[in-house]
Parts: sequence; C-alpha cells; structure tokens
Amino acid sequence: MNYIKAFSFFSILIISSLLFSLNLFAQASFSNALELKMDSIFEDFNDINKPGATVAVVKDQKIVFKKGYGSANLEYGIPNSPSTIFHIASVSKQFTVFSILLLEKEGKLSFDDDIRKYIPEVPDFGKTITLRHLASHTSGMRDQWGLLAMAGWRQDDVITKEHILKLVSQQKELNFNPGESYMYCNTGFTLLAEVVARISGKTFAAFTEEKFLNP
Repeated sequence: MNYIKAFSFFSILIISSLLFSLNLFAQASFSNALELKMDSIFEDFNDINKPGATVAVVKDQKIVFKKGYGSANLEYGIPNSPSTIFHIASVSKQFTVFSILLLEKEGKLSFDDDIRKYIPEVPDFGKTITLRHLASHTSGMRDQWGLLAMAGWRQDDVITKEHILKLVSQQKELNFNPGESYMYCNTGFTLLAEVVARISGKTFAAFTEEKFLNP
C-alpha cells in the first residue's frame, strides 16, 4: 500500500514538473515570437540616428513585452527604452476632463459652473464661460501657444502655469461668444487643470496619480 502511494506521489510530481516545463517552454516560445514580430514591425525605426518609439504589449492586464526602438534624443544619441519618459501632449486632455468629472461626482463642482468661480484671474468678458465650454473647445478663448508665439516665446522655453494665467488675465476679448462656435483651444485645459488643483488642494499631477493612475 505504501509503495502504491509513493508511486502515485512521484507520478504526480513528475507530471507536474513536466507541465510546468511545458508551460515555461510555451511562454518562452510566445515571448520569442512576439519579440520577432515587434522587431519586424519596428525595423525601420530601430536606428539610433532616427526618431523611434517604445512599445509595450499587454495581455490579461499584464505587460508581456516591452522594448525601445531608435532614438529618444537625436542631439545626444540617447536610445529609447521601456523607461523612456515621453511628452504625451494632448493625450493628457482626456485625463483633465476625467478629473473634472470625478470632482463633479464628488459634489465639489458642476460642469456648468463659471470658470471665474474658481479662477477669478480670468477676465470678465461679459459672457459666462463654463467648465463645459472649456472642455469642449467652445469657450471662445484664445489659444495660449498662439499668444505666446506672438509674444516672442519659443516652444522650448520654460513656460509655467503662472505664465499662462498671466497671459489669460491680460486678454481683452474672445474669439467668439461661448458656445456659439468651435475652435481647438489649449488654454481651456490649462485652466481646467488649475481648477482641479484649487478644488482638491493638490497639484494636478498628484490628484491624477492618487485618483486613477495608482488604482
């Protein structure tokens, strides 16, 4: 009887080891095939003398592949890697509006509030500019980058939130009445991010990290 139990135990152990080995082999095969596929797709970018990209593949909520291709900085010859920090630019706009909606859900503001309720530095143009107007590019406000360019600023200058707020505070007119037309406007999202900071008592970066990046 003890011999049968021992035999059964070792049989299970051998089968388990075999399955584990096969699983590791399958994972390795999948990883190798995936890397070869990604390498072929990004072959034209994989040159330190060309702008490149960093790729991540997610499966079942886990990163199963990550790799950098090409250059992150042509001037200094810095290659891309999984740790490269990218400027995501206007991709951040969705997170800005989401933050406003989270605060609305918490009852701390309304999407239809006047921006001057939270940022009195915005001039009184005689028309109500709501958070909704800012989020939907229908505020009529002039774009911050165009204004800065006309003032002689360059895109690689250090431009702070305070610079933008000062620029906004000196505006005399709108491009059109709020809600009457559409014009893409970065200014609105700088103001929305500042609303998030003032209402939450945290920086916009700290708020987004706490509320939805970490969770």
